[in-house]
Amino acid sequence: MADLTRTIEVKPLALHIGAEISGVDLGRPLDVATRKAINDALLRWKVVFFRGQHLDHRGHVAFARQMGEPTIGHAVFGHIEDFPEIYSVAKFRTAQTHRGARPQRPWTGWHTDITAALNPPKASILRGVTIPPYGGDTFWTNLAVAYQGLSETMRGIVDGLRGVHRFQAPTGIAKSQAYDESVRRRELETEHPIVRVHPETGERVLFVSPSFLKMIVGLTARESEMMLDLLWEHVVRPEYTVRFKWEAGDIAMWDNRATSHLAPTDIFDSDFDRQLYRITLVGDVPVGVDGRRSVAIKGEPILAVETELTVAAG
Repeated sequence: MADLTRTIEVKPLALHIGAEISGVDLGRPLDVATRKAINDALLRWKVVFFRGQHLDHRGHVAFARQMGEPTIGHAVFGHIEDFPEIYSVAKFRTAQTHRGARPQRPWTGWHTDITAALNPPKASILRGVTIPPYGGDTFWTNLAVAYQGLSETMRGIVDGLRGVHRFQAPTGIAKSQAYDESVRRRELETEHPIVRVHPETGERVLFVSPSFLKMIVGLTARESEMMLDLLWEHVVRPEYTVRFKWEAGDIAMWDNRATSHLAPTDIFDSDFDRQLYRITLVGDVPVGVDGRRSVAIKGEPILAVETELTVAAG
């Protein structure tokens, strides 16, 4: 096989996060050097984008398996038919927010995938298929740079904190019976460090997924609320983020251990359809600055999917 790493170009899109990788065909088997080059770019830029790949489901799974071990499509909502590794990210896949039903804050909707699990996914790989002509952009933020952006005093405080992450249906949402039943059937709740140490880079990361982190352990309810509001407002500052405009065939791959992202809500104001597909890779159990690992409160770790017969996590 030819040495594809010679043709790979990594083009940064923002100062702290996001890069576009060109010169690689994800539909072909990748050699070790190419996979390493992609992973190195991922660790450096936290989210990387590949334009015009046009993979089908099988190609999507094949690429993901070269980069890690795929999990079930979604730990709570399952997977698409015949492909246990793939989760459908459709316009109306779970629920729709009623306008004005709950407060909208700068961090509303931001999240890191499945942090309510003991071992949240290492990475997510999202494939665009049906993309609106405008609107429907996705945002990511760099949680390692956000940690460095705190004052030294605040870093000293959050280094020792732990928080409870829980998967639950949000308030102010129109939900189906199937949605409610999925959440009840697959309860997930975990105590994670507020600052985790990245297992590959050694960076300290603000592990504060707004959609899943419910409280800080050891603080009063009001103290926890105020601290979380401060941290969530901080991590979504524009200078830590990148915005990606999708085209059909694009692939986004992000380091779920060091980012949060925001799915678009503007698409509900249009008649445009939007269909993407996501695969997540098995992750490790987070470790805090003090060396303490996360502790599961409810639910089992997210396992790798080998065949359709081993999808116990669904």
